[in-house]
Amino acid sequence: MLVLSRKSHESVVFGAGDGVGGELKVTVLEIGHGSVRLGFEANKNVVIHREEVWERIRKSRPRDRPTGGPDRSTSSSANGKAAVLFGAGQGSSPESAGGRV
Repeated sequence: MLVLSRKSHESVVFGAGDGVGGELKVTVLEIGHGSVRLGFEANKNVVIHREEVWERIRKSRPRDRPTGGPDRSTSSSANGKAAVLFGAGQGSSPESAGGRV
């Protein structure tokens, strides 16, 4: 496991390994009250789930069925990537977000 420290408004970029094309950018938006708010920018083909949602989908899916669409709320950003916001802590469950993450 890679462990990094990031301050508010600092990011981490995940890529294909060539150092050029970032597949996913995670930015710390806010830190406080025992939680961290993260913003995700990803190519539209990258599926993002919170771990507990991913586990629920994985356990309920037959092995031979392909994965479904992304479980995320997105908005377009200026660079054509999807911007995804996730909050941690109270009120961030799939149920409290109207079933969306």
